[in-house]
Amino acid sequence: MKAILFRKHGGPEVIEYTDAPTPSIRANEVLVRVHACALNHLDLWVRGGLPGVPIPLPHIPGSDIAGEIAEIGADVTTVKVGQKVALAPGVSCGKCAACVAGRDNFCRQFSNLGYMIDGGCAEFVKCPEVNCLPYPENLTWEQAASMPLVFQTAWHMLLTRAQLQPGEDVLILGAGSGVGSAAIQIAAMFGARIIATAGNTEKLEKAKQLGAHHLINHKTQKIRDEVRRITNKRGVDVVFDHVGTATWDDSVASLAVGGRLITCGATTGYDAKIDLRFLFTRQFSLLGSYMGAKSELLSVMKLVASGHLKPVIDRTFPLAACAEAHRYLESGDQFGKVVLTV
Repeated sequence: MKAILFRKHGGPEVIEYTDAPTPSIRANEVLVRVHACALNHLDLWVRGGLPGVPIPLPHIPGSDIAGEIAEIGADVTTVKVGQKVALAPGVSCGKCAACVAGRDNFCRQFSNLGYMIDGGCAEFVKCPEVNCLPYPENLTWEQAASMPLVFQTAWHMLLTRAQLQPGEDVLILGAGSGVGSAAIQIAAMFGARIIATAGNTEKLEKAKQLGAHHLINHKTQKIRDEVRRITNKRGVDVVFDHVGTATWDDSVASLAVGGRLITCGATTGYDAKIDLRFLFTRQFSLLGSYMGAKSELLSVMKLVASGHLKPVIDRTFPLAACAEAHRYLESGDQFGKVVLTV
């Protein structure tokens, strides 16, 4: 098969479009003919190398995948050859207490397709049968691939971890990202008042179209000052953060008394600090979030299938142009998802 892989860590120049062995499957696995694979910042981090994380090399990235079943293992009963599927990105053991409780993203062996195991930037990818989800027939391949990781992550952050309530104020940082654009839609659907940040007028206008009520240009305005102005100095109930150190101080300063800061990433750096006196006297909650459970993704998919939530695509690239797509994603110019077509 044709595949995207890298044999060493580095910039986009390490990406190869080359021949690779078609994966062989076990009894509980399926082989999927990939039609589209959406990129995430995870792909950039995996390609660049993560301290202390021994990514197996050579490696095929790609976590967000849509395609059709090409082959099934001997024990597979729930899908058939030729069936269209979107794949749940998270792979877990299926046996531990967390998995049995339906909290598979808490599994100690949890990983993503394209992270510690080969992913979908290829003509074929293998995965466990349980990762095959019903395909929303109203979506194109590209739209279906744009949905799983960011909507699952945003849902788990806002609803499961931060317990967002109707009428609350939420600050969503990085509205132009895939997870930011998903978070705006979810928060709007649950009746929150949304303050969104982005780096230019065009992105802010798109955030408004998705449901944001107030807009902050983080390049020309001070986030904490604008939040205080918008909320009449109260602050927000929830800060949705995936940016890291560049916005951390503003995120903390934007919280109302008893507010919750939920984070799923550290794109600009991880070495954040906080004054503990500020933390306990204002009774903040700092919450971490990693992916989400398959049950949450199923809930999201029903809402996507009904049209209540919509994947946002910025640009598509052919699989062979994956290095160019990585450069574009690294530039930060996109609003929504960058997708590879296979």
